[in-house]
Amino acid sequence: MKDNKVTPDMVPVIKLARGKKYNYARIASYFQINQGRIADVMKGRLFPEIPPASELPSDFPMV
Repeated sequence: MKDNKVTPDMVPVIKLARGKKYNYARIASYFQINQGRIADVMKGRLFPEIPPASELPSDFPMV
């Protein structure tokens, strides 16, 4: 998988999806990024100041 960069627009969705117990692989697949980037967001290494979204995008895969 190509390791694209995480943008600030992705971060709220990543944080909410993890809060809803989506696994790293499903979130990474949605954004077409490496699972390590999801970990970077969740560990606070990328954009720690950005809060979670209030809802997931309508095209986000269901659990």
